[in-house]
Amino acid sequence: MLQRRNSISIRPLNPVIGAEIDGIDLRDELADEDVAAIRDALNKYQVIFFRDQDITTDQHLAFGRRFGELHVHPSVRGRTRSEWSGLLPVYADENTARIAGDKWHTDVSCDEKPPLASILHLTTVPETGGDTLFSSMSAAYDALSEPMKQLLAELTALHDGTPNYADRERRNRQNNPDRVDAFAVHPVIATHPTTGRKTIYVNSTFTVRINELSEAESDAILRFVFAHVTRPDFQCRFSWRPNSIAFWDNRAVQHYAVWDYYPAKRSGYRVTIRGDRPFR
Repeated sequence: MLQRRNSISIRPLNPVIGAEIDGIDLRDELADEDVAAIRDALNKYQVIFFRDQDITTDQHLAFGRRFGELHVHPSVRGRTRSEWSGLLPVYADENTARIAGDKWHTDVSCDEKPPLASILHLTTVPETGGDTLFSSMSAAYDALSEPMKQLLAELTALHDGTPNYADRERRNRQNNPDRVDAFAVHPVIATHPTTGRKTIYVNSTFTVRINELSEAESDAILRFVFAHVTRPDFQCRFSWRPNSIAFWDNRAVQHYAVWDYYPAKRSGYRVTIRGDRPFR
């Protein structure tokens, strides 16, 4: 059995969401106790952060695999598979016309089995700006009135990748005629499989309509929910430094990448962990 070499400390960012973890070096092969401590922190705080982690892509992939099988992003699917297919480049500079993540979302919710969690490691960051916001969907659910909870609990929604991915390609002057975008139906209110907390599971990037309502009713409810989940009461804000890592639970949070740093460069890689179908 691998001997534990780390002494983990956790500092919550606020009472609702987010914590920074110190005292661990992710270049090392982690002991089972360390993996368990990180998993527990993720369940409790919903998004966790690490500083000063000068890891390689292989170490990044290995860290992700300690938490499950890796998810392959739609932009990578169909290309030559390799041991690096679980890596998603994240890159923006003066030539970028639209970045990924510039609207509130949970990653690839249009998949039938959306990702469980994502681990983003940035190596190059702008001198100022480029923060990422995270919002707790369990806190957002808890803040709803009882009648609204009862209404949403009975509904399902269609998540479609086409509007988001097609618009990003168009604005960045890219063309992928072989791209096939996923779509899936998920409950509007889901239950977190580990914590048991109820969460709001619709987002403005991928959710296009509520199935049980008329178009006008669906639009009205989605407008309300999309605005509700962005309340500052449910959020934390992470300011990046080189070799920082954000590790978030896609079943529990939405996030938003602030693009206030153009034309500066911001780059790194994301590893994403496969999940299961959301359930009521």
